[in-house]
Amino acid sequence: MSTRSALCVGVNKFHNYPGAALQGCVADANNMSLLLQKLLGFTSGDITLLTDEQATKANIVKHLKEMIAGAKANKFSYLVFSLSSHGTRVPDREGDEVDHQDEAFCPHDLAEKGGEWDRDHIIVDDELRDLFIQLPPNVLLEVYLDTCHSGTGLREIDMLLDRKPRYLSPPTAKAFYRIQGTRFRGVSHALMEKGIVHHILWAACRDDQTSADANIGGSWHGAFTYFFCKEMMACKNQLSRAQVLAKVRKDLHDAGYSQVPQLECEATKRDLGLPTPPKVAAA
Repeated sequence: MSTRSALCVGVNKFHNYPGAALQGCVADANNMSLLLQKLLGFTSGDITLLTDEQATKANIVKHLKEMIAGAKANKFSYLVFSLSSHGTRVPDREGDEVDHQDEAFCPHDLAEKGGEWDRDHIIVDDELRDLFIQLPPNVLLEVYLDTCHSGTGLREIDMLLDRKPRYLSPPTAKAFYRIQGTRFRGVSHALMEKGIVHHILWAACRDDQTSADANIGGSWHGAFTYFFCKEMMACKNQLSRAQVLAKVRKDLHDAGYSQVPQLECEATKRDLGLPTPPKVAAA
């Protein structure tokens, strides 16, 4: 019986915002699924793939809760969650740190309400943290976010090279001004705080950057996911996470991308490779 479970999400189409469509997110989800099966010991049955119309907030959260419940029941020891979509920002509602804003991720059913993003149809980083914090300490969670953390950073050259930022601004000027000028703590702070530091976060760019939805070699991908999968397949999972990160950063730099991927985890995990496939006992 497999002890691994993954949820790979890719959203190119947004039901209420057809003009915000992306082109590489579904490919990212498929490529991550293939990578998990070819290198990391996952079977197709271990992986849930949610794309476009399937990738509503309710459906994404439902599957995350099922994974976490399985881990709490000692069914799973290694979980992977990958998400490729638009990122955005919302005002903080927790009240414990009133001077910051929260990062949020856009599902297919993204909607607005009262001039703000509707919390029933957007995934806020605090919600992910509250789910992930339930995991037992012996369960490894690896999160891959190929989204933007900021509305800044897009260069003119990007538009000439068939690239689009994976970022949506707040839906109204009122919502924009509510977060404008406030301190942004960053997704890594939200997801890696309060007792879940033993897990691993890969982010496609720094908190002040955009990540690219890009035409690479005639097909569309997230630039980070494309180069991450490329380097992982090339090294056959024989390098440490830190070494893979260095190669992906170099690939992006050499291809003219300004985004700098981030790896947030304990130092010991940076120096290790991703978990190898479990050994099959001899008959």
